[in-house]
Amino acid sequence: MGVGIRHNCEVPALPPAPCVPALGPALPRPVTPPPHAPTPTFAACVGTLTSASVSSEEVIRFSPINPPTQPYQTGEMLGLHPAFVLLFFIVLDYTSAQGEWTSWFNVDHPGGEGDFETLEAIQFYYPERVCSQPAAIQARTTEWELPEEVGEVVRYSPLEGFRCLNQEQPGGKSCSNYHVRFLCPPDPMDWLGWSDWSAWSTCSRTACGVSGVQTRHRTCLNTSASALAQLPRCPGKATERQNCSAGPCQEAKWSSWGAWSPCSKTCGSGGKRVRRRSCQKSKLSRCVGRPSEVQKCFQSPCPVCRFNCDLGIPKKDCSGCSCPNHTLLGNVRSADGMSLANARISLMDQPPALLARSDHRGQFTIHGICVGSGGNISAKLERYAQGSAPIVANGSQTSLVEIVLHRLEKPYMVSHPESKVRTVGQKVRFCCSVRGTPEPKKYYWYHNGTLLDRKRYTYDSSLVLRDLSQGQAGSYHCKASSDLGSIKSSIAHLRVIDPGVPTCIAQPEEYLIRLPDECFQEKTDSYFYNVGHCPNARCAGSLIDSLQCRDDVEHCCGTRRMEVREIHCIGYILPIKVVAECGCAPCTQPKVLVRGRASAADNGEPLRFGEIYLGAKKIGFTSYQGTFTIEVPPDTQRLVVKFVDRMQKFVDAVKVFPFNQRGGAVYQDVKLLRRKMPIDLEATKTNIIPLGEVAGEDPIGEIVIPPGSFFRPNGQAYNGTVKASVTFLDPRDIASVSSASSDLNFVNADGDLFPLRTYGMFSMDFREEETHQSLETGRVEVRMNAELIKVPEHIQKMKLWSLNPVTGLWEEEGSLKPAKERRGKREERSFLIGNLEIRERRLFNLDVPENRRCFVKVRVYINDKFNPSEQLEGVVVTLINLEPRPGYPSNPQAWGRFDSVVTGPNGACLPAFCDGQRADAYTAYVTATIGGEELEAVPSSPKLNPSAVGVSQPYLNKLGYQRSDHEDPALKKTAFKINLAKPNQNNIDETNGPIYAYRSLKECNEAPVTANHFRFYRVEEDKYEYNVVPFKESDLTTWTGDYLSWWPNPQEFRACYIKVKINGPQEYMVRSRNVGGSHPRTRGQLYGLRDSRSVRDLDVYNSSAACVEFKCSGMLFDQRIVDRTLVSIIPQGSCRRTAINSYLREYLGRHPPVVENNDTAAFTMLAPVDPLGHNYGIYTVTDQNPRLAKEIAIGRCFDGTSDGFSREMRSERGIALTFTCHEKPVGHKSFFQRLLESPAQTLTEIRREMGGNEQLRGPSQVVAYPSGLRTMFATQTRRTPSSRRRVRVARMQQ
Repeated sequence: MGVGIRHNCEVPALPPAPCVPALGPALPRPVTPPPHAPTPTFAACVGTLTSASVSSEEVIRFSPINPPTQPYQTGEMLGLHPAFVLLFFIVLDYTSAQGEWTSWFNVDHPGGEGDFETLEAIQFYYPERVCSQPAAIQARTTEWELPEEVGEVVRYSPLEGFRCLNQEQPGGKSCSNYHVRFLCPPDPMDWLGWSDWSAWSTCSRTACGVSGVQTRHRTCLNTSASALAQLPRCPGKATERQNCSAGPCQEAKWSSWGAWSPCSKTCGSGGKRVRRRSCQKSKLSRCVGRPSEVQKCFQSPCPVCRFNCDLGIPKKDCSGCSCPNHTLLGNVRSADGMSLANARISLMDQPPALLARSDHRGQFTIHGICVGSGGNISAKLERYAQGSAPIVANGSQTSLVEIVLHRLEKPYMVSHPESKVRTVGQKVRFCCSVRGTPEPKKYYWYHNGTLLDRKRYTYDSSLVLRDLSQGQAGSYHCKASSDLGSIKSSIAHLRVIDPGVPTCIAQPEEYLIRLPDECFQEKTDSYFYNVGHCPNARCAGSLIDSLQCRDDVEHCCGTRRMEVREIHCIGYILPIKVVAECGCAPCTQPKVLVRGRASAADNGEPLRFGEIYLGAKKIGFTSYQGTFTIEVPPDTQRLVVKFVDRMQKFVDAVKVFPFNQRGGAVYQDVKLLRRKMPIDLEATKTNIIPLGEVAGEDPIGEIVIPPGSFFRPNGQAYNGTVKASVTFLDPRDIASVSSASSDLNFVNADGDLFPLRTYGMFSMDFREEETHQSLETGRVEVRMNAELIKVPEHIQKMKLWSLNPVTGLWEEEGSLKPAKERRGKREERSFLIGNLEIRERRLFNLDVPENRRCFVKVRVYINDKFNPSEQLEGVVVTLINLEPRPGYPSNPQAWGRFDSVVTGPNGACLPAFCDGQRADAYTAYVTATIGGEELEAVPSSPKLNPSAVGVSQPYLNKLGYQRSDHEDPALKKTAFKINLAKPNQNNIDETNGPIYAYRSLKECNEAPVTANHFRFYRVEEDKYEYNVVPFKESDLTTWTGDYLSWWPNPQEFRACYIKVKINGPQEYMVRSRNVGGSHPRTRGQLYGLRDSRSVRDLDVYNSSAACVEFKCSGMLFDQRIVDRTLVSIIPQGSCRRTAINSYLREYLGRHPPVVENNDTAAFTMLAPVDPLGHNYGIYTVTDQNPRLAKEIAIGRCFDGTSDGFSREMRSERGIALTFTCHEKPVGHKSFFQRLLESPAQTLTEIRREMGGNEQLRGPSQVVAYPSGLRTMFATQTRRTPSSRRRVRVARMQQ
């Protein structure tokens, strides 16, 4: 649950124990009580946690993986002083029976400096609900997570309260939103507690590079003679230990070669002699080279064997000694403690001669072996690396040996070479790191695909190029090999430039933004204006970084200078900032995040507190709602994440997540496969378990388990009842694709990732009936029904695979061979049969490699206008390969594989199976999501429009494009299906996309926007967004540090929405006008405008609601003063305000100044600094990706909850404001209605009126936007034509 704090101050009739000095004056807080409320100072006596001493300037820092339980030396944890101060949750076993916990309080929210939940403020607002001197405090985030789970620095005390400061959080994070509760004892008596800690003892080890131990002690004062007899026993330990070290050792280096050893044979030929050298070990590096050298040696012919033995007698062949009365007892096990049977046992450093084999318990016995006579004992076993161990004497007649074997692991790439920029004459180093068992020893480096000469470059895992020239520019990658296979790295690019040539051109590139409709530019005859931008290019590295694997400080081309310009619009002048000059500057290092939710595929049950592993390392847990956030480590190319359910409800899921390497967050909806209910098996009988449960279909295969196949981990046979849970993922169920693990790839012999086509995945879990302990099996038989394989060549290539949970890659377990089984006298059934040993809980797969591959080009747009400059980045596009039923291409038989790619500035290229002979041999189902929202595909009915789809004829007909609602309008519109027809290079119509040959990935990635491609777009309610300071939300590098920036912080984007209910017969536009409210630099100046059309609630008559974005209050870009944004909410019609959320009214009243709202046609407020939530009708989401923050906030607003998500408007819950709107009588149309219905005529009238007053007006007044103009700034919907489009047509007609 939590931890509590014991205090040692103010004990009646007892001498007080020492108090911790005060923390100083109160820090600025977003929520401030009225002037007469008490002001917290955070000066209080503090208890202790696990004997850790406290001081006034120390803080608590928690890791989301392993919370600290011991104190650290300075700099050991996060590089900061680690002793604990205001301590986290110390559980009060004593007080839990003598007190009562209050309800949870949340009076503050994490805005401005952080989150402050002070006792004084809580007692001021809730004087009847909390005692004056609480005994303990507990805190959790509003997502019900502990501070150590989110890895945040917190300070708190039960007599002062809680605080979390944004500036103290690691990695630039902001504090979560916390709520607290207090333990109020019925008797206010306190107690003494622990004495101060003693000084640390000296370190137990003084050698370099070796860890020792230090200890310190304290005394429980409650047990002293002066303490009361009734005082509780002190919690925690009286002694603490911590690691210590004398420091690192020097770099490793070889010693001099030793003398040659005597010849291994005293006579005859075939002898060898050895000389050795030693490496002075270091944790910083390893010695390069071999520790020994071997030479042949020749002796005179052997006369008679004269072998002398210290123990035993010489063998007959004179090869060694034998001890007839001595016995060697051995044991072979795996690294996780499992006994290994059938291992081959032999002597090391001698000719391989089989001495014994391990039995089912992993044990073996060898007679006649002399201790020390043969060195180490070796063990070999299929699928394991050879292992050895020394013989240990256990008496005069026996000795023991235990050998640990490690499973063979194919090499996999841990770190990839980094792209770099250098000038002519400089030098550069590329590095790659590979792991595997055995460890790879051979490395190869390639330049533009050509192998480099090892003798010339003398490379290993790193490649050094000196005195660079232009000819050495290009692509580089490495390849590592072991006996098990090879692996290739990703490609790194080297750019070599001449001295004196700038790597960053000062002249900015063109970047057009859309202006408001009344800002048409006569000079350019366009609504677009060039604000410029600097190319996202790397600059040359420094000489200091020239031979490092990764440059310490990377420099990129960025904005050096900006200028303010004025745009002349109808009735006002619009200021805008443009890029004037580019230059090299340190690169922005944005956080790369993957967020999402893990839940059951069948009913959406969340994975609560599930373990999350990044490779082999546990990094945290899912929340109570199943949500998670993963920060992608730098240089990651393949993000492999495993989700483990500790409650054993779901099958462990291994996911390979795509992510946006340009920064920001990508949302992933993880679906988990529920474990099948266990069935009872008799271990002494043959058991057959079917695979596949699709109604009306035969099973895909079956598992046959022979009698006596079950063993405990120690190798002991198990013959009782077995609880067997075999979960099968059947690809004939199209919906099951979301639950599939990994990305169905393996590494081929050349080290390349290669795709698989699945026929089904299964996991097996066997346990004892009584103890529920896990069981292993011997060889089991896997049978697959060959009649269900419709592709003939797949029968010969079918294999059994297992998933490596660390790499996320599939590894071959064995082949399946054809066999037949007789059902009856006249019927035979064909099977593919393979064998499998289940030695660890892995996921298994029935797959075939597939060579026919292509790439599909997809782009995502902001709206259905498909403007090339309005593409969406960070969208997850997923392609599912389908196998059609013969004769029914619209009704797929099964899915074969799936791939997901995140869109970049030029769209996405998705790998897929394709066929050049038959267009519909493979089909694909394609979807796109952002922030959990499914985007819409271009319609295919009632008439197919090639220009809208993005693919020209006749290739489009060959591809058979159909949206998911093509035959049934009631279905979703968020996917399309195509034939994966491989392009014919001899047909000019098929050489321009959208499908590219597999070797044309570069052409696909670099294809211009005019080339063929498939399209998705966002379907939004009518809305318009205008920012005074331009910013492209898909490219964080375009952010400008300006007081009027809508987003004040480029590292963290906070989206705020207010929900407005409209009672009326139609949908209405609602505008938010956002100006500076309290900051002296922005007061009265416009930040921007937001228009949003209300969406009907289909369940409530004459009711709709709008989710309107407004500028969040908070710090501006200088992070000095908070600005309370002055927000006006104005419905565009004949409307009057009828209700204000009571919680919102109360909050605004408690946080003055209060804005007068005498005009019932609008609502004005100083925006709250706190993220209030659905009870107030305010929805706030903070994220590193602005679009994702807005998507999540809109989804919550539609749903009317603080943690839900919906695209169906619910107008009865989570409302902030209510307006009632009525239609005006015919003939009395509002200006806004006239502008929507007759934009050309209305604008002509405006020009005529403005022209008449042109000579009478004085100098132009610079304003951001006319506050009274209610125009048609709305994007097109399917209900009404776009006003922008109508204005453009009218202008062309004029």
